Amino acid sequence: MKRFLVILLPILLITSLMISGCAKTPASTEPPQGTPQSPSAPTEIRIGDTVSFTGIYAGFGFNSFGVKAAVEDINKQGGIYVKQYGKKLPVRWITADVQSDPLKVAPLTEDLILREKVHFLGPHLEAPPMRLGTAQMAEKYKIPAVYGVGPIESWMAMQAASDVPWTYSWTYGFALVTLPEPPDFRANAPGYSMMATFFGAMAEFSTMTNKKIAVFAADDADGKGWYQAFTGAAAQEGYDCYGADKEFGIFPAGTTDFTPIIKEWKNAGCEVLWGNCPGPDYGILWKQCHTQGFKPKLVFATRAAGLYYDIKAWGGDLPNGVLVEAFWRPEVEGVGIGDTTPQSLCDRFFKETGQPLNQGIGYDYMGAQILFDAIERAGTLDPDAVVKAISETDLNTIDGRAVFEKKTRFHRWPVAVGQWQKTDSPWIWDAPAVFSFNDFLKPAGKLIFPIPYE
Repeated sequence: MKRFLVILLPILLITSLMISGCAKTPASTEPPQGTPQSPSAPTEIRIGDTVSFTGIYAGFGFNSFGVKAAVEDINKQGGIYVKQYGKKLPVRWITADVQSDPLKVAPLTEDLILREKVHFLGPHLEAPPMRLGTAQMAEKYKIPAVYGVGPIESWMAMQAASDVPWTYSWTYGFALVTLPEPPDFRANAPGYSMMATFFGAMAEFSTMTNKKIAVFAADDADGKGWYQAFTGAAAQEGYDCYGADKEFGIFPAGTTDFTPIIKEWKNAGCEVLWGNCPGPDYGILWKQCHTQGFKPKLVFATRAAGLYYDIKAWGGDLPNGVLVEAFWRPEVEGVGIGDTTPQSLCDRFFKETGQPLNQGIGYDYMGAQILFDAIERAGTLDPDAVVKAISETDLNTIDGRAVFEKKTRFHRWPVAVGQWQKTDSPWIWDAPAVFSFNDFLKPAGKLIFPIPYE
């Protein structure tokens, strides 16, 4: 168990971080005719959350567009119908900027509870260490909370280290390697495991490579945790990760000369490149790979290729062919609030921000849908009643079917593989899903193999 925690806890800093089924649609928001209205009804439903609008996790704050859009959509319908009061109540999402500082989460969350008198917490996604304080305050004040945390392995390791169970926290994210147990509808489904999906994408081309992988990672908790997880899984799949026993390819942040590393990969004949580091560092590494004539046939750049503005900064055609995890796409078969669809949410994001697809807006919107639906089904703002409703969630959302696992109180979303490719769009680059085990998120493009270098 100690070895398990040692491996998983470093993954807590994943950024990277960066879907459906026959589920029921959201509960009706129309109040029954003739229902009496309670004079003690609050004027609004107050939901509080801490968000990294600034600092190293500011990308997560950018994703909060999804929550804001969901709040706008529900309020266009008059709000959430609460049976106890016989009417709809508008939703207000109250946020505090924690500036990417984990130590600020608990006190600012407590302030939202005591000063702002919020009824609920969430539903935005942040990196796992940015949610420890949320869980602690939700438990301390018995405030129902729905929010995103990234990988389940990291989150469960954090829970295991806690003195008390987090019974008021219901979280969502993805799985690196683990799958839920039967009778969960996702049991043994490879489309809900990131590693299984990655190797599924590689399987079609495995006989066209020598299965030798050059692995890189930033020398931080995120990078090293993923390095350990990936190299172990790759070995089980029959791949040879060069120098994995010596953690070769791990480099300190800000490295500007990768010549010695690239030379060894090239001499070893590695034909696949995989790793996890910040986008700017990868841009330097990848450019030097080109300069030195190291041209792998397949490239995965977890974290580094997750954000459009990072890949664009690499310059030239360097993004072309780089593979990355895909969690949400406008092609997914999902249901939003009112007439909002995955595609219309993406179009709305572009219209309001001028930015191309940001997959984080999809799962942030989903988190809001889950909380709104639970409040309406509970028919009250009573904390325990809402917690019970959350536990019974089986909802078709904008990011597919949402169901919390009974033991973990975690909803894991499906995973696909995207690939950066040139398009005719104004922003030039897009990363359509090119491999997926899930029939509700079908590939929107064909995987380019091998990577073109001309």
